[in-house]
Amino acid sequence: MRFQGRSTRKYTGGRLIRTRGKRRFELGGEEANTHLGKTIRRTVRVMGGVEKVRLLRDSYAVVTDPKTKASRKVKIETVSGNPANIHYIRRNIVTKGSIIKTEIGSARVTSRPGQEGSINAVLIPAA
Repeated sequence: MRFQGRSTRKYTGGRLIRTRGKRRFELGGEEANTHLGKTIRRTVRVMGGVEKVRLLRDSYAVVTDPKTKASRKVKIETVSGNPANIHYIRRNIVTKGSIIKTEIGSARVTSRPGQEGSINAVLIPAA
């Protein structure tokens, strides 16, 4: 029984019982799992006729230097960290919050590649 974050108890202490199962439109979409490689994008229709761009593969990121406020398109060498899932590091899967190693240094991904269709990142200053 899933309530998606909602309590399974009423304020009186009684149990809440789900009245029906999940409908098809309530299901989540398939994961994009953006890998490194030659650019591949897919457009998918989502709720309300809106279209999202799934980035399936890409080897470049737009990296912004917070000090100079300058942005550059640079090649991604590898994924060096991912707080979403430790196994994504070895599989080189890019998600929001991933730490990527680029030509100009390490950067943290600020965009959602599976939803926005691009990889934007902010340069991490060398300690």
